[in-house]
Amino acid sequence: MIIRDKPGLLQLLFSVRGSVLPRILPRIAFVTSFAIGLVWIDQTYLLLPHTNAAPFAVFGIALSLFLGFRNNAAHDRWWEGRKLWGQLIADMRALSREVEIFLPEAADRRRVLTLALGFIHAHRLNLRRLPSKSAPLNWLSAEDLATPHPPCTKLNQMTELVARAAPDGFARRALAERLAAITRAQAGCERIATTPLPYVYSLLIFRTTYLYCGLIPFGLIETAGWLTPVFVAIMAYIFFGLAEVTEELAHPFGETVNGLPLDAMCRTIEISLAPHMGMAPPEPMKADRFYLS
Repeated sequence: MIIRDKPGLLQLLFSVRGSVLPRILPRIAFVTSFAIGLVWIDQTYLLLPHTNAAPFAVFGIALSLFLGFRNNAAHDRWWEGRKLWGQLIADMRALSREVEIFLPEAADRRRVLTLALGFIHAHRLNLRRLPSKSAPLNWLSAEDLATPHPPCTKLNQMTELVARAAPDGFARRALAERLAAITRAQAGCERIATTPLPYVYSLLIFRTTYLYCGLIPFGLIETAGWLTPVFVAIMAYIFFGLAEVTEELAHPFGETVNGLPLDAMCRTIEISLAPHMGMAPPEPMKADRFYLS
């Protein structure tokens, strides 16, 4: 996630970090070159058909509506992912207080919270589809990572420990409800991660954008002349840029610059749980060149 203040004029013009421009620049260059070729042919060799720009205005409005709908759907996924991780942070903090109340043995309390930190890191790795070598070895063992689903393995271990260490039925029920809340948030995140936006939306958006940028020079050549490629480049930046932003937002747990900062949120949980484990809290993660991972 990009963390920075409201950009000034120079930053608006020249900032690249956090922008989708590097990824869409080849597409912009392609449609702009195509427009240059059409203008050159029209001005030099063969008079091409000149159409009125009005149909393209209607075409552009329809394309904007498609992109707006897809952007809203993608942002809903991104925001729901952030809410679910906020719920996980709250549940982890509540768990650390509940084990202080319900588990009499300090070793059991520390073990539950160690397993909780192992779960949250395994959950992060699972959502980002990262290899096991990326796992923090102080919270996850090789045996944990070798299981079919490491996050559930850690939750199962927590359940077994709570069932054994809780002194009475009320304590077991309270901690079981907390683990159930964590499980629901985990399932919600996995639902987002494993259910992409329908492919037909992407296909329709990108096909229509290329079609629009390829045809609109015929509506601008007569009035804009050699400025036609400039207008095509601007429109390509708008439409391709918005489409690319929605691609990133639709995958909120990825490591893109607009993805959620899962590493930083895991560190927040570590800071919250450290005092209950008798450990010094680690330092909060800081943005590197405005990027918080």
